[in-house]
Amino acid sequence: YRGRVCVPDVPELKKMILEEGHRSGLSIHPGVTKMYQDLKKLFWWPGMKKQIVEFVYACLVCQKSKIEHQKPTGLLQPLFVPEWKWDSIAMDFVGGLPRTARGNEVIWVIVDRLTKS
Repeated sequence: YRGRVCVPDVPELKKMILEEGHRSGLSIHPGVTKMYQDLKKLFWWPGMKKQIVEFVYACLVCQKSKIEHQKPTGLLQPLFVPEWKWDSIAMDFVGGLPRTARGNEVIWVIVDRLTKS
């Protein structure tokens, strides 16, 4: 198809092509766009792009490391200054502490934002 290999509807063959395209030495774990651009130069089959998307999204290494799978970060926003004590609080958990006799190993910290107490 247009100078590319038309891959027959054989799931094992498509899987081999996807694995090679995703783990080759020149382009280790490319994202969806890069992998599609690379493979579409050589191969074609109906639904190829959709299968590439599913393949990359199923890759655990990519899930952990690719920026498109991570939550976007925002800009820091100034916090208002509260007018009264305990009008606004901040909370956090401190973990990784030694287990107490009652089995606790986490502390819940609550701080008043005005007085810092």
